[in-house]
Amino acid sequence: MLLVACSVAIGLTGCGSDAAPEAPSPTHDEPSQDSASPGHVRGKDGSAHGAHEGHGETPDRVELDADQRAALDLQIGTARAGSAEAVVTAPATLRFDADRVARVGPRLRAKVRTVEADLGDTVAAGDVLAVLDSVELGQAKAAYLTAAARYRTRAAAYERDRRLAQDQIVSESALAESRADYRQARAERRAARAELKLYGMDDAAIDAIVDDSDAPLSRLALTAPRAGRIARRDLVAGETVGPDETPIHVVDNSRMWLMIEAAEQALPRVAVGQTVRFGVRPLPGETFTGRIDWIAPELDRESRSVRIRAVVDNPNDRLKAGMFATARIETGQANDSASANALVPIDALQQIGKRAGVFVPGEHAGAFVFTPVTTGAESGGAVEITQGLSPGDALVTAGAFDLKAALTAGGRSAAHSH
Repeated sequence: MLLVACSVAIGLTGCGSDAAPEAPSPTHDEPSQDSASPGHVRGKDGSAHGAHEGHGETPDRVELDADQRAALDLQIGTARAGSAEAVVTAPATLRFDADRVARVGPRLRAKVRTVEADLGDTVAAGDVLAVLDSVELGQAKAAYLTAAARYRTRAAAYERDRRLAQDQIVSESALAESRADYRQARAERRAARAELKLYGMDDAAIDAIVDDSDAPLSRLALTAPRAGRIARRDLVAGETVGPDETPIHVVDNSRMWLMIEAAEQALPRVAVGQTVRFGVRPLPGETFTGRIDWIAPELDRESRSVRIRAVVDNPNDRLKAGMFATARIETGQANDSASANALVPIDALQQIGKRAGVFVPGEHAGAFVFTPVTTGAESGGAVEITQGLSPGDALVTAGAFDLKAALTAGGRSAAHSH
């Protein structure tokens, strides 16, 4: 690109070279250059600022034909009104809302019989995701059936002895022994039920266990604890999984988290409740909105950045976890429109010698003028122009570096030709 830029036709005057001829002084018969002529721009106070102060009255110019301009891939835009302090720009990554993710797995060692839900399926709370067999669960169910049977027997015996004791048919010592057996059986039954609950069975499932059922006692159903979509399915029939594994993930991604990595300098300007607007690479031109709900209490030791979380609605499922984003936090510290400076992309600003400036379109197609400016605050890839450019003025927003290369290369060629 630089070689192409250096080959353009350059129109330079007053470039500051010692070999360049001095411009003749204007006579009374020759009109002086007006402040509104090409190469001058007005500041917000209405005063004219020379585009090449200290280097003559005519600004630095680049002249391109149609082919040269196409080769440089220039983009023309307008300076917007604003303040670099009003917006904090930072990289971010989308993640699932951790409060809306359920990781499902068995609570004991089991072998997979069938998988009932596949990736992308929408499930409701309680839907069966997979059916497994567990020897350990079968033993726990058998122990529960034994404890339940003993409890029923002891409960009936105690009730009978209690009635007989009222008629003085059974002694108090026999009633006390019957009461103790009943309470022990009740405790054993409770312990057996508690063990089954630890394995993930609820009261309804436990009450459904009967010894005359055709279903094996080892049978275990993994169910969805919440509504959502299957985001992970690391499970196939025939494999054995343990209590430390969660092979199925159910996710409700209608709301997500945007995790922002902001520079520590932004801390005084960010706060919970502020609006965040962001775009993602796979969806260029689209803007999404979120709201900050958490700011980390400490900085990352290596990057010296602060982690910020924003909650983002995702009703159409367009946002995906893992997407990279560029977040713009609206801090609410913007200047009013009457006093706002021009705000331009940082890449539009170029340095030539001791002069900082931007390229603005000339009076005809293919002409570009390097216009010195005074800069202000810089933030998030944008810089304020306090003098030399006004909001709404046209400038080269992309490709300015190539124009600078062409301009400086042309200046050296002119100097060497003498």
